[in-house]
Amino acid sequence: MEQNISVGLDIGTTKIVAMIGRKNEYGKLEILGIGKSRSLGVHRGVVNNITQTIQSIQQAVQEAEAEAGLKIEEVTVGIAGQHIRSLQHSDYITRANSELVIDEDDIERLINQVHKLVMLPGEEIIHVLPQEYKVDGQAEIKEPVGMYGGRLEANFHVVVGQVSSIRNIGRCVKSAGLQLEGITLEPLASANAVLSQEEKEAGVALIDIGGGTTDLAIFRDGIIRHTAVIPFGGNVITEDIKEGCSIIEKQAELLKIKFGSAWPGENKDNEIVSIPGLRGREPKEITLKNLSKIIHARVVEIVEQVYVEIKNYGHEEQKKKLIAGIVLTGGGSQLKHLKQLVEYITGMDTRVGYPNEHLAGGNEEDVTSPLFATAVGLVMDGVKRQDRKRSEQVVNVMESNGDASNKENVGTENDNEPSRERRSFLDKLTERVKDFLDNAE
Repeated sequence: MEQNISVGLDIGTTKIVAMIGRKNEYGKLEILGIGKSRSLGVHRGVVNNITQTIQSIQQAVQEAEAEAGLKIEEVTVGIAGQHIRSLQHSDYITRANSELVIDEDDIERLINQVHKLVMLPGEEIIHVLPQEYKVDGQAEIKEPVGMYGGRLEANFHVVVGQVSSIRNIGRCVKSAGLQLEGITLEPLASANAVLSQEEKEAGVALIDIGGGTTDLAIFRDGIIRHTAVIPFGGNVITEDIKEGCSIIEKQAELLKIKFGSAWPGENKDNEIVSIPGLRGREPKEITLKNLSKIIHARVVEIVEQVYVEIKNYGHEEQKKKLIAGIVLTGGGSQLKHLKQLVEYITGMDTRVGYPNEHLAGGNEEDVTSPLFATAVGLVMDGVKRQDRKRSEQVVNVMESNGDASNKENVGTENDNEPSRERRSFLDKLTERVKDFLDNAE
């Protein structure tokens, strides 16, 4: 596979997407190929049938390879699912020598301490995201590196998930003949694809409505503050239509996409759609008003659960207000009048997020659909990972040449990048999953 090409693999409940992309000379993402297949072995974001999931991955990958004319070897995979939960935690370390400035190693030590938290059986910490720091009692410090102090404290956003679920995803990827380049939290990938830096600074809630789950990621001051996974998505709406109208799932899904609306007041009483009956039976007539009532009831339930999470974060406090409101993405965000309903329930400004912020012009229209937000985010993540590897190689070459002065310059440049030590945790998780899979053979 070419050096600067990256592949995102979004293993969802309804579909599996493989997306091949590369960065062009303007720093934008060029999509070379997309493969999509029905996801048969995944339930609410968790793999429950390894064989079927492997087949679906292979199908999506082959389709993307055919379109791009490239062979895929490594992929960046997203993890989500109902087993993901998050918690807030504060911790501190006492430094032996307060005469020395705080460096990355101190932060690393503090983060490693959080990793010793006792979790429920089978759970593991996936992500530790520092919020703000305190140095010797001085609060609200964004970046403590370079300061003096004896006691370093921090508030953390800790994301926890089930190890077995993550390993199962790793196993599927490996059995499909691919290598795991990296693992990323899906809400973070979607956020990178559809949110602007200004929104992340002002405060924004990203709601990614997938087939099996609805992911929430809240940003404020450019830092992720809260994540949650709600175990309902578009599939539950389809299920309700199927039950409520006594029709088969395929018809229910088509009805939802073509005629569905989240706002019952929009349809007149006499608007009717006729559905062919099964095997010679009479066709069924369904009023669109009834259809939108069924959809409305379920969507309200999902949005209210998300809003509870937004309130748990503290959106109602003046200091934590999300000025940029809500951004909806994912396949479920394409439901008619959903934006209006979300604004009505939450009272917050809402827009639908399209992943075109970082894409080069000239890509097909499909790519810019909210359906592909997570896949675009995963490709971006893979590209970033490769850039980081390259810059590390440059540093290593300089080190081996003994070019210390240059090395220091490069080093400080990297240290100023706040994502450095934070990203490494997902890299460590990737390494752990890779080791486990290698030893399990």
